Amino acid sequence: MSDNAPTPVQIRADVLATPAYRQGATPTKAGFKLSSNENPFPPLPGVLEAITARSEVNRYAAAAMPELRAQIGAAFGVAGDHVHLAAGSVAILYQLVHAAAGAGDEYLYAWPSFEAYPALGLASGATPVGVPLTATAEHDLDAMAAAITERTRVILLCTPNNPTGPALRRADFDSFMARVPAHTLVVLDEAYREFVTDPAAVRGEEVLAEYPNLVVLRTFSKAYGLAALRIGYGVGDPAIFRAAASVSIPLSVTGIAESAARAALAPEARAVLAEQVATLVERRDRLSAALRELGIDVPDAQGNYVWIPERASGGVPDALALAAAFAAEGTLVRPFAGSGVRISVGEEESLTVIIDIVRDHLAQLGGAA
Repeated sequence: MSDNAPTPVQIRADVLATPAYRQGATPTKAGFKLSSNENPFPPLPGVLEAITARSEVNRYAAAAMPELRAQIGAAFGVAGDHVHLAAGSVAILYQLVHAAAGAGDEYLYAWPSFEAYPALGLASGATPVGVPLTATAEHDLDAMAAAITERTRVILLCTPNNPTGPALRRADFDSFMARVPAHTLVVLDEAYREFVTDPAAVRGEEVLAEYPNLVVLRTFSKAYGLAALRIGYGVGDPAIFRAAASVSIPLSVTGIAESAARAALAPEARAVLAEQVATLVERRDRLSAALRELGIDVPDAQGNYVWIPERASGGVPDALALAAAFAAEGTLVRPFAGSGVRISVGEEESLTVIIDIVRDHLAQLGGAA
């Protein structure tokens, strides 16, 4: 059935006008899937054992998952009641916007950023307000502060920014928070926090205690490699999470996901995690340098992905055309029409493939160095 086929029942016009989130596609021939920022490594030590040991699939998970929440809270220096779990951090984003912003209200974010942001307010009727990034693909915090109105209920800060890569600096974050009304919820979306190497970057665990209106989000999907199990968490004031729970889908975090997350936080697994992250960071930096040698103006990459902007100089003229060139070779990347192409950092062998495809594409455009 065509995506443009008429619906058999009456649907809200604003829902029909908002594109659904698109999951990264799977290659149809031999190649690499570099479109979803997935972890290319096998599961961390103890994870598969924890999954297979969870045999009581006929039972719901423990209601509060106190052990997992306590493990997470300890890393932030807070009690377990300051931790909220959901089926991925994106689920918490929906809950927070739904709980705080209703019809006539607004929520604010940088753009382009995480593709789910524009649709977060559909359920509650809140209006999304996207503020363009700077020329260096970073949050324009001055413009975002200027965009705050009496209707702004939630502000989303994605650091490092997905898909462009730069992380927010601590000094800039503090200056911005000084301009945010105390009653306005600020969400620091740190899905890629483990890959950040910039010493000046803001870190949620270091600022959470200073701002009662701040929630920090993290996920087990990326660095921890549990994407298929769908589990993420937020850390913040318990009252905020009680409101989020009121608009959440009950029982959405499975016991299997809980067991896997607990195993992934064990000391042996964390040691391997650090090694895997270091390897991906080294590949990311090497890939960024190689693309820059081709004349691509790659922004500061702080996640497990790099960004090729769409522009005449220092980028490519057509993001969709570059993505098609990748797909023709069996490798999938994530194009953002009119903005650029995001390429996940994956297997070591994929780096040469990426550089060769980009070089050949530039040569065909007459833009090779």
